[in-house]
Amino acid sequence: MGSLAERPLRILAADDSAVMRSVFWKLFLIHAEDRSSELPRMELCGIARDGIECLEQVSRLGPDVLVLDLEMPRLNGLGVLDRLRVENPALPVIMCSAHTEHGARSTLEALGRGASDYVMKPSEQRNVAAAMQSLSQQLLPRIAALAKDANRGKADGSVTSDRAQKASAGEVPAKAFSPVEIVVIGLSTGGPSALEQLLPKLPKDFPVPVMIVQHMPKLFTGPLAERLNNCCALRVEQAYDNATIRPGTVWLAPGDSHMEVAPRRAMLGDGDRDSEACSARVRLHQQEPLNHCRPSVDYLFFSAVRIYGAGTLALVMTGMGADGLNGARAVHEGGGMVLAQDEATSAVWGMPGRVSAAGIANATLPLWGIAGALRQRVSAGRQVRSEVGPGAVSVRTPRREVIHGLL
Repeated sequence: MGSLAERPLRILAADDSAVMRSVFWKLFLIHAEDRSSELPRMELCGIARDGIECLEQVSRLGPDVLVLDLEMPRLNGLGVLDRLRVENPALPVIMCSAHTEHGARSTLEALGRGASDYVMKPSEQRNVAAAMQSLSQQLLPRIAALAKDANRGKADGSVTSDRAQKASAGEVPAKAFSPVEIVVIGLSTGGPSALEQLLPKLPKDFPVPVMIVQHMPKLFTGPLAERLNNCCALRVEQAYDNATIRPGTVWLAPGDSHMEVAPRRAMLGDGDRDSEACSARVRLHQQEPLNHCRPSVDYLFFSAVRIYGAGTLALVMTGMGADGLNGARAVHEGGGMVLAQDEATSAVWGMPGRVSAAGIANATLPLWGIAGALRQRVSAGRQVRSEVGPGAVSVRTPRREVIHGLL
């Protein structure tokens, strides 16, 4: 059928709504005529009205990417995913999610069953121009990124590279690092599934707090935190403003809010010192998007290195774009550790790929090796950690000299 460089990307869309099917046709026709777009050429090779027809067209047409509705007659989107996991597991699937809590929970279930990413259905579908504008911004870049990474996997024979096969927790550099005081994680495309594989491997007594920015709307981040909490030994919560940051809890940034680490300035009496005074807190705010993202990974990483300095461990995982690159560089230059997920196990090697290419990752690891690396690093040097009280974390003087592009 030719390489992706020689032909348009072939997209199959499955949706029982006649309005959405019309929107898809017009969207790809307009994109085909747009000579100024930097995205690759795309064509809609077929449209399915239900899940059974979708599976038949996948087999007959061999699309590069499937855009899949959740609620369809005969076989719904989750049923289609279950069949594809067996029959065509390498096909990238983008879910179309409704603007409802039920739609968000169903989408998270779809991501857990193998979907690559999702887009929100236009809230005003009958306004065709607005619907196409919304999908053009959300859907087309995701198709391009997922098709590129899927084609890369085919070119590599869908086999993990020798480097990835050999990578393990034991390969994290042995050079002297300060004891880890916080783990901060940034992800986007493919992130929910990656978190479901990573976080359950961290023990209940994991000795440092974990903070996560996952690019998602607020409608999704609450249900995602609940879903992760149900499968993890650690407590996972959607972050709220002024929450105390302490070991035992994983804080997930709410959609549409930047999340930062801030010092807790407790007013105590003379001679009083307790763990609350020495801990840090969550700060949420709605400043302008950074790297086109809110929440932004860079906000979290910059703030962590301001507070914890060399005690920061930053992890950049699967996702599109470059959010987290500048923050990871600040962590690296501040003496902290930076880890990146490898190409072979990332849904899209955009964010971690930028960090790895910049030469600031202390290790680039497969998804299955990251939990071991985190356990290894946070346990190193715990006995020489500053004594600041049980369950507390020491707050350092802000290190502004290591922060580039200070927010």
